Amino acid sequence: MISLDNLSISYGGWTLFDGISFMVNPKDRIGLVGKNGAGKTTLLRTITGEQQPTEGAVTINGDCTIGYLPQQMRVADTTSLIAETAKAFEEVLRIEADIERLTTEIGSRTDYESEEYAELIHRLNDCNDRYHILGGDTRDADIERTLLGLGFKRTDFERPTREFSGGWRMRIELAKLLLRRPSIFLLDEPTNHLDIESIQWLEEYLKSYNGAVLLISHDRAFLDNVTNRTIEISLGKAYDYKVPYSKYVELRAERRAQQMAAYENQQRLIEKTEEFIEKFRYKPTKSNQVQSRIKQLEKLDRIEVDEEDLSRLNIKFPPAPRTGQIVADVKEVGKAFDTKRIFSGAEFVIERGQKIALVGRNGEGKTTFARMLIGELEPTEGEIKLGANVNIGYYAQNQDDLMDGEFTVFDTLDRVAVGDIRTRLRDILGAFLFRGEDIDKKVKVLSGGERSRLAMARLMLEPYNLLILDEPTNHMDMRSKDILKSALQKYDGTVVVVSHDREFLDGLVDRIYEFRDGGVREYLGDIWYFLEKRKVESLQEIEYKDRPATSDKAGEMPSAGKMTYEQKKEQEKQLRKLRKAVESVEQELAEVEKEIAEYDNRFATATEYNADDYTKYDALKQRYDHLMHEWEKASYELEITEQN
Repeated sequence: MISLDNLSISYGGWTLFDGISFMVNPKDRIGLVGKNGAGKTTLLRTITGEQQPTEGAVTINGDCTIGYLPQQMRVADTTSLIAETAKAFEEVLRIEADIERLTTEIGSRTDYESEEYAELIHRLNDCNDRYHILGGDTRDADIERTLLGLGFKRTDFERPTREFSGGWRMRIELAKLLLRRPSIFLLDEPTNHLDIESIQWLEEYLKSYNGAVLLISHDRAFLDNVTNRTIEISLGKAYDYKVPYSKYVELRAERRAQQMAAYENQQRLIEKTEEFIEKFRYKPTKSNQVQSRIKQLEKLDRIEVDEEDLSRLNIKFPPAPRTGQIVADVKEVGKAFDTKRIFSGAEFVIERGQKIALVGRNGEGKTTFARMLIGELEPTEGEIKLGANVNIGYYAQNQDDLMDGEFTVFDTLDRVAVGDIRTRLRDILGAFLFRGEDIDKKVKVLSGGERSRLAMARLMLEPYNLLILDEPTNHMDMRSKDILKSALQKYDGTVVVVSHDREFLDGLVDRIYEFRDGGVREYLGDIWYFLEKRKVESLQEIEYKDRPATSDKAGEMPSAGKMTYEQKKEQEKQLRKLRKAVESVEQELAEVEKEIAEYDNRFATATEYNADDYTKYDALKQRYDHLMHEWEKASYELEITEQN
């Protein structure tokens, strides 16, 4: 489907890629991994044609369509959420207009036997077929399901897009991309703007998607749940592993160990052979043996060891000054902006040394609460009392807004550092991988990962005893996240972290506060305990729970035990209808598969080309794709209804 052949990219005397080659096949699920700056995003941009290689080529199958989601993009602000999302069906809308025009023209004609009339009928049939294949019949349902899955509410559908934050607007672009259903998704950090529940919905969507997926992510759990192949970009080379991320880590270590063992054995052999040659080079009685050893070395296939990238963060937080036992006392706290209430009734105590996580859907108040803790916002009800001697270090999610792009890396720290710490700024920057000329780079040219590291470096300038970290791992590579997590585990102060990264939170926090539906709920356990208790195995279940329905309490679905006889009867009727629909599509799929197989056998033994056969064959495959889409939707509706 997509082939990269000996791809090289150089900037001046520096080579980013050196002869990279691999293929992306239909239905591949590939995780693209490597440290920040390895060239992962550049590789995606090269595939899309935005970046031209210095050498080599990218070959894309003529039928292949690409859906690319970059880390950052400019999003339109001129319409409503539902109207903007519907732009994913621009081709469907054009075909609808064509169908209407052709239908009107055909209805006004009486020359039924003419070639022109037959041509109009043929064009109308083609338009109808294309309309069905593109999902025109179900586009409204598809839009609704996708927006709900990505965390939007039905009440958001008519809101202007300009009212949504940058993260939510990125979700709009992701929704449009998913609805276009390209041959391959190229996704650059798609989970950065999603909460845990939306990530889980996206996982399920991508796992069942009929096309291919090539994604960059630093979310280990997301990679393990979605991908079945891992391509590592390291020091200009690409290493292809036909396994998910966690298995790749094991295989990479094994490959490295085997490679080193073979290399060391060969080096010992070379050393002994060279010693023999040097020792007996000038002895006539040994000349034949010497010449034999020289030829042996010349013919030897030298083992090369992959250069290992050992650069890594070296983070150690300064010791935390002692506070009282109570770091923050939260009493019946709530927040509203004008008439919009975000949350209320938050009541809990943060004690010294605790490491807690704030989780929940975007927009439910996690960042708002974090800003209230640092005193940047005031609660509209209740109060937050900080304990004695509390000194807060805050890592904000919006680093782009908080750092001046015209300052250099060094200036960014130098302008806030005071006292003796200023003499150690270069050492601190070095620990965060800013070395040599890197410290003179302007902030505006830094990558997302580099900005995250620089913001984290600023937290090293003062000994805080309460760290409040809002999405600290966005844009960080795997090793950087692991090292940050290890540093936080060893940190003797108190930590409050807002994060959707399940692997990062695992083993770091032992208390969860979930912001949901205008309230805050406490879970005394780790992130997996929270997920198990919430029974959030897929967002499909959550969509159902959030669906409005008639019940004793507004917003609640009646449980099976509380259903009336009429409701049970209606549900059974609906189940029968849905099962029949699934069976009908499955039966038609089987018939189409049989016809396709017959054509495959015919083509395998054919001695001449028959254009009519290939036209019918292509039509069958299009029909098959459409039926698969219908089957997925019917199965989804049946699954949701059965869960009730």
